[in-house]
Amino acid sequence: MILKESITNLNGIGAERETLFNKIGIYTIEDLIMYYPRDYQDRDKIIKICECEDNTFVYIKAKIMKKPEIIAKGFLKIIKTVISDSTGNIEVVWFNKVYLKNALKEGNEYIFWGKVYKKLNKLTLESPEYQHIDDKNFIGNSILPIYKSTKKLSQKMLRNYIKICLDNYLDCIEDYFEEKFLKDNNLCTKKYAIKNIHFPENKESFFIARRRLVFEELFFTQLSLYIIKGDNKKTNNNFKFNDLNIEDILEKIPFKLTNAQNTVLNDIIKEISNGNLLYKLIQGDVGSGKTILALILSYLAIKNGYQSVIMAPTEILATQHFESFKNIFDNFNINTVFLTSGLKKRDKLKTKLDIEQGNAQMVVGTHSLIQEDIKFNNLAMVITDEQHRFSVKQRNDLFKKGCNPHMIIMSATPIPRTLGLILYGDLDISIVDELPPGRQKIETYYVNSSYRERFFNFILKELDKGRQAYIVCPAIDESDDLNLNSVIEYTKKIKDSYFKNYRVEFLHGKMKSNIKQEILRDFYNGSIQVIVSTTVIEVGINVPNATIMLIENAERFGLAQLHQLRGRIGRGKYKSYCILVTDSKSKVTKERMKAMISTDNGFKLSELDLKLRGPGDFFGTKQHGIPDFKIANLYKDIDILKEVQKSIDLLKNNKINFNKLKDIAEKNILNTFQL
Repeated sequence: MILKESITNLNGIGAERETLFNKIGIYTIEDLIMYYPRDYQDRDKIIKICECEDNTFVYIKAKIMKKPEIIAKGFLKIIKTVISDSTGNIEVVWFNKVYLKNALKEGNEYIFWGKVYKKLNKLTLESPEYQHIDDKNFIGNSILPIYKSTKKLSQKMLRNYIKICLDNYLDCIEDYFEEKFLKDNNLCTKKYAIKNIHFPENKESFFIARRRLVFEELFFTQLSLYIIKGDNKKTNNNFKFNDLNIEDILEKIPFKLTNAQNTVLNDIIKEISNGNLLYKLIQGDVGSGKTILALILSYLAIKNGYQSVIMAPTEILATQHFESFKNIFDNFNINTVFLTSGLKKRDKLKTKLDIEQGNAQMVVGTHSLIQEDIKFNNLAMVITDEQHRFSVKQRNDLFKKGCNPHMIIMSATPIPRTLGLILYGDLDISIVDELPPGRQKIETYYVNSSYRERFFNFILKELDKGRQAYIVCPAIDESDDLNLNSVIEYTKKIKDSYFKNYRVEFLHGKMKSNIKQEILRDFYNGSIQVIVSTTVIEVGINVPNATIMLIENAERFGLAQLHQLRGRIGRGKYKSYCILVTDSKSKVTKERMKAMISTDNGFKLSELDLKLRGPGDFFGTKQHGIPDFKIANLYKDIDILKEVQKSIDLLKNNKINFNKLKDIAEKNILNTFQL
């Protein structure tokens, strides 16, 4: 297929240019055609030079009036010329583009588009793009595409090669949707969409094109998820819970459930009593008490003669769950076992055998639980915690360990509505929207690194009161990124200076499990006063005496992740403080930091993070289960997403067409979902 051929088949793309294109993910002609613009410039109106104003973007048709000259200022080379139309002249400058001296011809007419600045009371057009009006690749559309690029790969070059591809290969593009489907869903053809997403004829054609491409992208994402999940949601299940009394376990829990916990719990018990299969997402802010619900539901399964399992993303969190569950379940002679990759071989073999024979009633573990050799005896309750750390496939693999068991998915990261529709469209959602009494409001501050002396002194005052502190850095060591604060070097610096009278230790995910557990135990017991860590402490740490959360390079984390980290403090009776440190001057960063200060509502923060950062970065790292979208925007395109879901449901009635589209989706699942 010609679209799969290398871009080196295009005239002018040799090894050097191929490397530049590869840097932005373009390897084939198809990649180039499907490389959609990130933005557009509206060149709806050519303006006269006399209409130019300071700090405005302009689109000018003018002649070069003098041969470009080069002025050297140290390492900087300034290329200057003057352009003119019927209303006046304006100076034009470029920086370090010496080839322009010969490329721009005096007397020739060009289109220039760029920004005008006023300096020393004189207007200057600075670093504009340009194109000769007789250029055979001249783009005459009023809406000009802007692409994500890399150094030495200009917008002009990208546009030219994309235009060449469209002129020569547009007819090779296959449309996956049949004519009737297009008509039913008010969609244009794919050829029209591709042409007009790059070079729109007008604004209306752009919106028509975008809608088609967003629809297709979301359609195949949803269809892929449908295939991965399979038909998990059935009305009834094989597990009969005859005894639904939970008074005995409530007596062993050392606190009273909140109204929100009771509401969610009663709703779930009612569903079980009706014989319905649970396929439920329990969402709740940090510290809202979701784990105790998992414990009670697990108890119900075990009390009725079945097994229960809870899978956590980290050994730290799994260990905390194991200790919490075992502490309560020992009162009822329930055998609670722990399974992670860190277990000794002999202990692992015994645990696996106990699980298979049914001797292990409550199973707690990490990803080890979904290995092929783990077999359950009569698994009725499957729970995944901090689900966003697991891929869709991992979640499904655990579900398949039982014969259509109840499925509970828990998340302390509030999922925006649109992401919920993508990932959990087939789940019922319950929200624990109340914090237990006694949780402290956390004072949050946003500062730059020039305040370091002041906030270190503030931390010292807290330590002197007997409190403890977390310090979070985005890197493990300096080799990760020289521009980031790193855990190991940071610890060395503060250990021998600011905090020399206190015990300071570092923690990161690459450390051996037993060392991590020892450090966390010492921090919990109070013998370590300061932990310098990566985001490994984001989940599973509960130290009521910790009152300070200092986060360096805060701009590197998503709002949801910052909110999770902040949730590690304020768990006791003492006033707690979160300090966000960033030197970023980005407008988006400032907006995000202000949001952290103004609200502690995780759902509001998650919606804002999706709006500002997009789904790929929603959880601070590339999200498992959410692909990087080429064009869809989950914040803006919720209405199209709903149309997509409706169209898939209707399409199931047309088995021939549905199966054809399913086959296309199956071919792309591995790449789309990084399974």
